[in-house]
Amino acid sequence: MAVVRALPAMLAGMTPVLAEGRWCFNSMPAPEAAPLLPHALALFREAEGLSLILPAAMAPDGQVMRQITLSVHSALDGVGLTAAVASALTAEGIPCNMVAAFHHDHAFVPEAQAPAALACLLRLQAGAQTP
Repeated sequence: MAVVRALPAMLAGMTPVLAEGRWCFNSMPAPEAAPLLPHALALFREAEGLSLILPAAMAPDGQVMRQITLSVHSALDGVGLTAAVASALTAEGIPCNMVAAFHHDHAFVPEAQAPAALACLLRLQAGAQTP
């Protein structure tokens, strides 16, 4: 899969997919997080502790989120994809937590709003103009 750098091409090729699973964002000190690490989808070290994305069943008190993967292999130095996605979702009142990984970007949205978020991102993709 080719790396895509230009915003119009990233939007045109993003092909959002609602992934399986229900997730919660959590923060805890490293010693408490250690037994959960094998189950974490992702982690990030912050001054306050480890931020983990855990299966919702392991974090019953957190807000349940769904993951929408942007299938385009966006360049790490590509500009504007996160802003365009967040702006489109904001316009529809949908909260979003973006996670950028090496190959793809992932939008985490509240579970109840996941179908609307996916539809919004599909419209964004359909409206993209490639050069």
